[in-house]
Amino acid sequence: MTQSVYLVVLLLCFGLIYPLVTGIFMDKLASQKLCADDDCVYTISLARAEEDYNAPDCRFINIKKGQLIYVYSKLVKEKDSGEFWAGSVYGEQYEDHMGTVGYFPSSLVSEQHVYQEANKTVPTTDIDFFCE
Repeated sequence: MTQSVYLVVLLLCFGLIYPLVTGIFMDKLASQKLCADDDCVYTISLARAEEDYNAPDCRFINIKKGQLIYVYSKLVKEKDSGEFWAGSVYGEQYEDHMGTVGYFPSSLVSEQHVYQEANKTVPTTDIDFFCE
């Protein structure tokens, strides 16, 4: 009887927790990134999009020409890969996308203001490429 109760409690807990943990781990774009600090939480720079970019999957963000983007990290380019930065869009007209962090090609933006140098090399983790 006691084992049955434990099993029911376990199944209930799993049923309550499982919906909160949905998503998928995507392929890594790089094994290292450059950041302004060890935790990659400080803004490196403010960039302006020179062209539109449509995100190919959930790891990336859409950007529009002229849009301002906060840059938080810069992936270290690896063989046969593009050079991507991680950031989020800025501005009241983009309120529905503000706070969403994703990758975009560095070749499509120009840095407008550097807040801190990206001189810390940090390994990427699976969570860097997690999609909800």
